[in-house]
Amino acid sequence: MRSGRSNGETTQDWQVKALCRGMDPALFYPEQGDTADEPKRVCRDCPVQIDCLEHALRYNEKIGVWGGCSERDRRKIIKSRAAAARRERERSNLSA
Repeated sequence: MRSGRSNGETTQDWQVKALCRGMDPALFYPEQGDTADEPKRVCRDCPVQIDCLEHALRYNEKIGVWGGCSERDRRKIIKSRAAAARRERERSNLSA
């Protein structure tokens, strides 16, 4: 899902190739309690799904479906990556 870019960010190359480009943004911001199945289906076939997800993680997008992941999905990824980084630091400290 692409952002309205109110922060002055310019369109990234990957955003031009996104399947959601030109679609109603509301689709990617389901109401609380609604499923995110429909936007996730769009993302599943998108050639820039990974780029979109990484953008959302990098810029800490709090709401909406990005790269096929809901807010909850992204929180899990962030926690998993943080845990992996901690384990890697611990391994590095043990071998130093």
